[in-house]
Amino acid sequence: MRRGLAAGAAVALLAGLATACGSSGTSGGSGTAASGGGKPVVGVDYPRSDTDFWNSFIKYVPQFGTENGLELKTSNSQNDVSKLTANVQSFISQGVKGVVMAPQDTAAVAPTLQQLNAKKIPVVTVDTRPEQGDAYMVVRADNRAYGEKACKFLGEKLSGKGKVVMLQGDLASINGRDRTEAFNACMKASYPGITVFGEATNWDGALASQKLQTQLTANPDIRGVYMQSSFALSGTLQVLQQRGLLVPPNNPKHVFVISNDGIPQELKEIAAGNIDATVSQPADQYAKYALQYAKAAIDGKTFKPGTTDHDSTIIQVRPGLLEDQLSAPLVTADGGTYGGVPSVKHDDSSLWGNNLGR
Repeated sequence: MRRGLAAGAAVALLAGLATACGSSGTSGGSGTAASGGGKPVVGVDYPRSDTDFWNSFIKYVPQFGTENGLELKTSNSQNDVSKLTANVQSFISQGVKGVVMAPQDTAAVAPTLQQLNAKKIPVVTVDTRPEQGDAYMVVRADNRAYGEKACKFLGEKLSGKGKVVMLQGDLASINGRDRTEAFNACMKASYPGITVFGEATNWDGALASQKLQTQLTANPDIRGVYMQSSFALSGTLQVLQQRGLLVPPNNPKHVFVISNDGIPQELKEIAAGNIDATVSQPADQYAKYALQYAKAAIDGKTFKPGTTDHDSTIIQVRPGLLEDQLSAPLVTADGGTYGGVPSVKHDDSSLWGNNLGR
């Protein structure tokens, strides 16, 4: 059963709001812009296709495009903001009435947002929040909560002392910064006996593996790893195996590993005892609500801060920018509570990673 977009968001049809009225069904003969078949045309730029998480997102997009009655034009910017800019130009030439994107460089995307805003083409950003410029809506989870949940899980598992490696994403991305800052702040405040080695990896699995290897050589007593994304999963497991550290959680040599994403492989590795936890980033809901908001923008709807009917909260980041912060649960082998943070079991049927392809 399909759920509505916002319960406490006070949805209203308001013409004249810059981020929402570009393609609304206002008077003057234009109506809701649509393709020849009567469906509104929306451009969706995939940020990359080299990770399991984003490949999962890509699989969900057509399903929710159909559900929302949209015709989709798609492109892949391959983690390159110049390609994103070119892709958006192509979308404009194809007459799209809305754009969904996930800019990986959250500062450099500002001129592209300005161009779309000038053409009154509403933008929904997924997973990342632009640092400048307006968007109709940001669909994202609370990335600071990712870092805090990882901190509390490792802090409890290590009894508040020892050494951990944080394999950061790209610090040019607000996601990488949010997760890093929150993890560090939580460790400093709650677990001062734990030493954190932060390693920037630019969301690159090979680089993450290399830096983890280097840290383990210098500090063989490391007993925790925080991977800010599943991009580092295979390399981390390989390094731990090579060093004889890929052992069950009840073995004193076990290195506790927590990731972010919730892809099926992470859930399998938790079940096997190779990693210990992840934070499930909702690939399915990213696609679902990004496209619902794109359709809402074309229809001229607007939203206000408040709770929604899909277990999330819309916050106002700054004037002209709202963010729907979707739920992202901690996932563990036992479904226990760690540092006050409740978790769900890795085999819980509510997790998208257990339903992909069904």
